[in-house]
Order: sequence, then structure tokens, then C-alpha cells
Amino acid sequence: MTDNLADRVRHWIAQDPDPDARKELQQLLDALPGTEAELTDRFSGPLTFGTAGLRGPLRAGPNGMNLAVVRQAAAGLVNWLTKHEPGGLLIIGYDARRGSHEFAQETARVATGAGMRAALMPRPLPTPVLAYAVRAMDAVAGVMVTASHNPPQDNGYKVYLGEHLGGPLGAGAQIVPPADLEIEAEIRDVKLLSQVPLGHPGTVLDDEIVTSYLAAAAAIVQDDQPKDLAVAYTPLHGVGGRVLGDAFLRAGFPVPAAVPAQAEPDGAFPTVSFPNPEEPGAMDLVLALAAERRADIAIANDPDADRCAVAVPAPNGNGNGWRMLRGDEVGVLLADHLMRLGRTGTYATTIVSSSLLRAMCAKRGFGYAETLTGFKWLSRAAPDLVYGYEEALGICVAPGMVRDKDGITAALLVAELAAGLKAELRTLTDRLDDLANEFGLHVTDQLSVRVDDLAEIERMMAHLRAKLPGSLLDEPVTSTEDLLDRPGELNADVVILRTETARVVVRPSGTEPKLKAYLEVVEPVSEGDVAAARERAAATVRALRTEVAAALGIWSVSP
Repeated sequence: MTDNLADRVRHWIAQDPDPDARKELQQLLDALPGTEAELTDRFSGPLTFGTAGLRGPLRAGPNGMNLAVVRQAAAGLVNWLTKHEPGGLLIIGYDARRGSHEFAQETARVATGAGMRAALMPRPLPTPVLAYAVRAMDAVAGVMVTASHNPPQDNGYKVYLGEHLGGPLGAGAQIVPPADLEIEAEIRDVKLLSQVPLGHPGTVLDDEIVTSYLAAAAAIVQDDQPKDLAVAYTPLHGVGGRVLGDAFLRAGFPVPAAVPAQAEPDGAFPTVSFPNPEEPGAMDLVLALAAERRADIAIANDPDADRCAVAVPAPNGNGNGWRMLRGDEVGVLLADHLMRLGRTGTYATTIVSSSLLRAMCAKRGFGYAETLTGFKWLSRAAPDLVYGYEEALGICVAPGMVRDKDGITAALLVAELAAGLKAELRTLTDRLDDLANEFGLHVTDQLSVRVDDLAEIERMMAHLRAKLPGSLLDEPVTSTEDLLDRPGELNADVVILRTETARVVVRPSGTEPKLKAYLEVVEPVSEGDVAAARERAAATVRALRTEVAAALGIWSVSP
């Protein structure tokens, strides 16, 4: 076994274009058999070209993000593109993570070597700016080198198609089947990296593309609405800070006060262990700044600024309490805001998000669509899509501008809503209470089970399917959907259970070794007492967590 592994490592070293990566693997090879487990992991298979592209740890070998893997991926992508649209323009963006600029340049060299035109973004920029550029410049495709909110040791590679190949609903959107499977096959057909032709490193766009994005972003808010708003902000060491500040200034808002220690791009993410606003502790510094500055709201982008997190004052005994809004709360607040502005069209969300958006659309006469998780599906929800959101803080407020989640424009719309409410001496929390009074209090939560062995996820899903609960919270289960029974692209490893006042959606995570159960309860509000309804709903959600854990064969769950 070791001899076969060693042969594969030597073969890879012989074609790896990066001398540092070759040295890294050679040192591991020389240390066999003590390094067998490490090398086995690195050579257990290639990174999977999954949701919109690649993502993995920065390390040498086929099961990591490195120059060799990027060259192979770029060659496969370019081969696929040139078969469909020879000589087209490929735009390449990158964030500030380790290796991002080098991976972007390598992609450009592969593209030009195959006769394509390649253009690099002018500097490390948010993912939505790349998605915008694909549409604005009528590119055949776009590549964004980023691992979004993954840990510092990761990097990734996302692919977008222009209208020529993506169609009207997929113009500037992430790839979907069958394109992803066809590109994957082309990548696997690239056998010898030394035979991949390399050209010049493409052209570098000037800042005009960023200026164009900023102008379009600022135009989504209304000139004649209140702009007085104090915002505390963090880009979490990512690339959103400068762009968001410029967008706020152009739109007429005061520039947010940024957390000094997190304001500049830094791929090491020194102040957070996990640069995801949803993770405990990730927003501690911005909440401290918000309390110090007596801000009206706090906003965080993830490192590539395609997600937007919002926190609001929730005064406790000393007046310094803050509460992070759930993704569903931000999602329905912005949908409600656009509806009240008269923005007609279809409002969309995913199967794991709150059912409140469906109720709002039904009562108010707006189109509604629901998709599988992921913005590659949400962006294609309807021809007249006006808004889409997912509970994981992804929000699309202007599909005609960026047909993907965009944390910059989402932040602008949050600011417009909050400033308008402030002028009325009200807050985002007050508006959430209004919605609870009108539609009932919709409370969402998650039961997330991280595993070391992916077979455990299969076991839990099998346990659930073998004995589906007939009741939850002492209410009969009124409907059960198993999406494995759906045909084609609609097929997914998802089970949905509904009662009169609750819903549970269970699915494996698409990006992490986790099983996730998305929980929702709807609590009626009596005589405007939202606080009492929240207390009842909190207790109900806790009980639902326990019942769902038992249905999955888990006998103890953390709160």
C-alpha cells in the first residue's frame, strides 16, 4: 500500500508546477511510513467540483487547493468554455486569502493559452463585484477565487456563467447541472499539467468596474428617504470594508464606524477563529464598538462580502446588550420593506428558510417561489425575481444587478429600512413585532450535528426514514416529504415534516461534515403581547429540538 502511495506522490511531484509544493510533498514522502496517514488523506481523491466550484485546504496534493489543482481546474473549465463559446471573455476575481492572487493569475494564463480573453479584477474585491462584472461586461464566464467564510487554511474557486451559456435566468449566476458535471468531466480529462498551454496573465481591469458597481448599488436606495443612521461595521478581515464604505457614502449615508482590528484584509484572520458572522464570538468586536458608539445597528460582512449579518440593540440591565438577528429575520424584514415600496415580482427563499415569506406573499398578492438550498437555485427561481434570501445570511436585493447573494447591497437596504424607522422613532425590532402581530410569530432554530465519519450522517437519515414520527409537539404530522423521491435536479437528500404549527427540514450540509435539522414553530400573538409569544415559542422550540434529536437516533443534544 505504501509503495503504491509513494508512486502516486512521485508522479504528482513530477508534474506539480509549484516548487514549494514539490518540496512539501517530497518531505512527506521522505518521512514515510510515519506520514502515510497524511499522504493518504492528500491523495484520497481530487477535490470535488461541487457547489459552484472547488473548496478545500491550502496544501500540496490532489485533495487540496494549490497551483497544480488550480491549473487543472482552469484547464478543464476553459476546455468546456471554448467548446461552447470560443474566444470569449473570462473575468477573474480574487479575495485576500493566501494564494488567491496567484490562483487568479494562473487561471488567466490558462485561459489566454487556450485563445480566450482574460481580465483580472483590479484588486482583491467582494464576490458580488465579480458577479456584477460578468453581467456588466457581457463575459462568457467568471471565476472568483475565494473560500468565503471558511477557516483561514482554506481557499476555493467559484464559477459563474454569462448569459450566452447561462441563459437569461443564469446570467452572472453560479453554475448548475449539467454544466458543473460537464466541467468536472473536462477537469478529469486533464492528465498532464505540463501540456496545458499557458499564455500571458491577461489584462487587469481598472477601477471603473468598481465605480460602475458602486453606482448601481447606490441606486437601489431612494434619494429622498432619511439617511441619518449610526452603523458599527466589520468586514471580518475580508475585502468588503472599502467597497461598503464607498457604497454608503455614495448612497448618502454616513460611513459606518469600522472595527479597527478587522478593517483591513488579512488572510490570517487574526482576531477570529472562524470568520463567519454566524459563529459564536465572530461579531464580539463589532458589538463592542456598537455599544461604545451607541450605534443604531451593527453590520458584518463575511470575508468575501456576499453575506450580510445584522445586530440590533437589545438592552439588558446595563444598557449594553445587543442581539444578532437571525438570517430569516433579516430576510423577511427586507422582503417586507420592498413589498411596502411596491416592488412587484416574485419573492423567493429556500426550503430550509422560514415559512413567513410564503405567508406574506400569499396575503399581499406577491409571487412566491421556493427552491433547494443554495443561491445557484435561488437566482433562477423565477423570470420576474425581485428578491431572494436564504437563512444563512445570503440576500439578493437586486437580481438585475447581481444575480447572486450580495452583502453590500443588502447592507444598503438594511440601512435604508433602519434609517426610515429611526425617523419615526422606531427600530428593526419594532418592525419585526409588527410582522409577528400580523402573521404570527415565526421562530426558527437549528439542530446541527457535526460528525467525524460521514457514514454517521447516512445512519441518522436512515434512522429517520425508517420510523418517521407520527406526531411532533403533541400535534399530528400533517405532511411528510422525502425529496429523494423527486426526479432529476429536484432530487435531494432532504426530509420535511409539518404539523399545524411546526415544520422540520432535515438534510446533510453541502459544505461541512454536519447533519442539519431546521426547526420552525409558529406562535399566535394574543392582544399584541409579542414578548409573551416569544417566551412560549422559545420553550416550544426547545421541546422540538429534543423530539427531532430522538427521531434521528441522538439521545442528547446541546442547547
